[in-house]
Amino acid sequence: MLNASHLARVDANLLVLLHVVLEEGHVGRCRETSAHLVGGQPWSCSPAPPVRRPAVLRTPKGIVPTARALTLREPVAEILSLVQGVLRTAVPFDPATSSRRFVIGAPDAVLASTAALLLKRIRAMAPGIDIGLVHLMPQPRGRQTENPWGQCLNQIERREVDVAMLPIRELPLRFEAHWLYDEDFVVAMRRGHPFERDPTEANFCATNHLLVSSGGDPHGFVDEALRKRGRKRRVTLTVPSFMLALELVARSDLLVALPRQLVRQHAARFGLAAVELPLKRKADPIQAVTTKAAMLDAGVAWLMGTLVSPFAPATKPS
Repeated sequence: MLNASHLARVDANLLVLLHVVLEEGHVGRCRETSAHLVGGQPWSCSPAPPVRRPAVLRTPKGIVPTARALTLREPVAEILSLVQGVLRTAVPFDPATSSRRFVIGAPDAVLASTAALLLKRIRAMAPGIDIGLVHLMPQPRGRQTENPWGQCLNQIERREVDVAMLPIRELPLRFEAHWLYDEDFVVAMRRGHPFERDPTEANFCATNHLLVSSGGDPHGFVDEALRKRGRKRRVTLTVPSFMLALELVARSDLLVALPRQLVRQHAARFGLAAVELPLKRKADPIQAVTTKAAMLDAGVAWLMGTLVSPFAPATKPS
């Protein structure tokens, strides 16, 4: 049962302040972030903000969270996200008349495979809505934590991205995900390439390759799979985007491993051929992801449904 006297003593601004300290690690950098979170003018980050002493410590660098406060990071973020969602549900949402702006994030290969279809649907249903598409990428191998998409999930929680389309399997419980399609990789090359006629593993390793790598690392999942088989290949070129890879491979003798849906949609345009990857690899589920708190916002819930509906069946087959 709720204790009204206890709730009356709670200042929600202190939760905002604690959240910012936990996210930024330093209260001196919180002004802009706090304004974004509360949706108004930033409160003053005074030398002695009114947070209980066990939660934060004053250091020469400013106010920093204690170990105890760090354990509250996820609960505080979820509480604030729920509050934001409840406040947004107070505003009616009608896609036919709305002039809101939503941000959809995904790796460029997913955007290139799906954006045209999705934007066409959104324009037909909600002509006044504006859309921002942002490029999401996993953290580089050398800086990965447990989840290479963790930084992207943080962007969703901060509402920098309303819905993301990610190749991700497992998510924390505070997120909601809807399966869109499974994506695997094929080998793409210019039409008439010798490898198209004889796509063996030996020929694959003997041919020069292009690799899509946002950080320029010439080692990817293909190289790791080859290493386990006692083989290797030569990556002579890395590029930061899949669309650039399509154009450059079409004008060279390089091979490239690319998502099947991307190649299927753009092969004719670039004059490409594709064959099966001579290495077995489990397909990645592409899922539409947002937080459960964000789904309380009728606009986000509509956007999620609009992204999911073109893909059939509506739920992932068992």
